[in-house]
Amino acid sequence: MAESSDAQALSEWVTAVVRELGLEGALDREGVVDMVLDLTSDVAHGVSRPGAPVTAFLVGVAAGRADDPAVAARDYAQKISALADGWDRDGGA
Repeated sequence: MAESSDAQALSEWVTAVVRELGLEGALDREGVVDMVLDLTSDVAHGVSRPGAPVTAFLVGVAAGRADDPAVAARDYAQKISALADGWDRDGGA
């Protein structure tokens, strides 16, 4: 039951943030949520837990500078997830 409650809370939160930031219609909310959760999971487990939200922010900034932010965000998330998957915690890339 907690999982359903968490999913509902997340959905409501994302809807409120999208509205507050004026992003209605600018992105596929469900796809973005899954992408960000996957990206931050990869970074948290492969690199550093505190690095996960910082990475999501950096990907968002980079995507926001692109001509097509939604496409760029997916591309950057895949690229950074691959980087995290190959990351050696002792020595970097």
